[in-house]
Amino acid sequence: MNILYILLQTPAQGQPAGGGMSGLLMIIMLFVVMWLLMIRPQRKKAKEDAQMREQLKKGDRVVLAGGIYGKIHAVNDTTVEVDIANNTIVTVEKNFIQAVTSGNDQIEAK
Repeated sequence: MNILYILLQTPAQGQPAGGGMSGLLMIIMLFVVMWLLMIRPQRKKAKEDAQMREQLKKGDRVVLAGGIYGKIHAVNDTTVEVDIANNTIVTVEKNFIQAVTSGNDQIEAK
């Protein structure tokens, strides 16, 4: 059977045409719900993370993306030097800092 013929057929008498504005309204409502539940919280979290990374200063205790705890030794434009053990300083990008901790979260070596 010819698919073009089926697609171009008009609906039978007594059946609603469907589609139109109600279909468009459903698509718009779906987009709004997705924005409220997914996109908006992600943007808010990204903004908070960027603000946290901008406020980093020497002496802050941080958690790196790999779960390593350390203390900031120096802050540069895009990188941070983190002291992760006695005389062990690593340079990481600011994006790899997950959180700033209070120091009580870290288990001190004896």
